[in-house]
Amino acid sequence: MKRLILFRHAKSDWDDPVARDFDRPLNRRGEKAALVMGEFAKARDLHFDMVVASPAVRVVETLNVFFTGYGEVIDPHWDRRIYLASTPTLFDVIRDLPDSAGSVLMSGHNPGLEELVLDLVPDDGASPLREDVEVKFPTASIAVMDLPIEHWSEAKPNIATLASFTRPRDLDPALGPGSR
Repeated sequence: MKRLILFRHAKSDWDDPVARDFDRPLNRRGEKAALVMGEFAKARDLHFDMVVASPAVRVVETLNVFFTGYGEVIDPHWDRRIYLASTPTLFDVIRDLPDSAGSVLMSGHNPGLEELVLDLVPDDGASPLREDVEVKFPTASIAVMDLPIEHWSEAKPNIATLASFTRPRDLDPALGPGSR
């Protein structure tokens, strides 16, 4: 059994006049959400053998703040393929993961992460959490999936169980839509 934990970057600052999307930083709400999600992950005893992440500034900043809340830093493996990736590319990243990692935190972007959950978890009506992801995979949300595989190379659509899906607003209503 392998566990894949998807963590979308926190809310970025669209008011920052950066030249490239890749360089866009977090805003204050994003920083607060990343911290809350790190504290949540620690409280839920989520463990990661490996972190693989997009090297975009907003993901780097999200993970830095997340690990402050988590209370432990796990050095990420930065994989440029994750930046704005489609699901076929994300599957390639997953299949390339080392089998020594039983639980992996992948941090990146939408729509790729949302589509990855929808591809991995069967649409059989058995998971109300999947329906929540279908509505929206908000910034700084965490989806925990269990895959009944021994090797990451065996990852394929419709095999995962969505164990949990947590949005920042589930933990702090002030982090919900419309708040700053």
